[in-house]
Amino acid sequence: MSGAWLQIPRPQPKAAIRLLCLPHAGGTASLYRPWAKLLPDSIELVLVCLPGREQRCNETMPTNMQTLIALLCRAIKPVIDKPWAVFGHSMGATVAHELALSLYREKLCGPEHIFVSAREAPQFQKIGNVHQLSDESLCQQLIELGGTSPELLEIPELRALLLPAIRQDYRLIETSKMSSDQLLDCPITAMLGRDDPELSTDEARGWQQWTNGEFQLKEYAGNHFYLSDCPDLVVGHIVQKLRLA
Repeated sequence: MSGAWLQIPRPQPKAAIRLLCLPHAGGTASLYRPWAKLLPDSIELVLVCLPGREQRCNETMPTNMQTLIALLCRAIKPVIDKPWAVFGHSMGATVAHELALSLYREKLCGPEHIFVSAREAPQFQKIGNVHQLSDESLCQQLIELGGTSPELLEIPELRALLLPAIRQDYRLIETSKMSSDQLLDCPITAMLGRDDPELSTDEARGWQQWTNGEFQLKEYAGNHFYLSDCPDLVVGHIVQKLRLA
């Protein structure tokens, strides 16, 4: 296990495959912790804990994608000694894609499957400025997306704790460029909520252009954080895909 970077809520030493999960901007590994009870024993859940949140709140998130990916590649090596897949939500989807590209370049064991959730394909990447918004505007943006309790943002002490990390995540994702136009060989499944204000179906379907393998687009009822509303459906679909890997 790689120190602070990884957590395995329910160890499954005989699992056939591992599922690594990456959070959204400002998000934490805890988003996926309930999945441990929904996954079968054949799939071991591995939570990726990024700097700047939860038990790593005193650490600073890297300022560029290249540095983050280099650190992640080193951290996950102990858990990619068997087949693995990766799920990334929003910012986490981009990190998952870059992670796979980096492992391909290093000729290391790539993922069996990539699940990109609530994120547009690289060719549709938007030029954002969320990291430059005022605190008030940033809070409003977070409330509109869902996933962050408005009540928490009304508490000055919590705002002071949460906003710098969220802002840093947005800075990372909004100022980074894709490292390579290489196609992956593993299947990609793109997932989205039908009412996501930041993502269209066509933008999600664009991930089809980034793999030589199979592609599927999966839509769910809900907004940007649809996976919080129907975790059993999301996990069920992941399990179905991984059993075919």
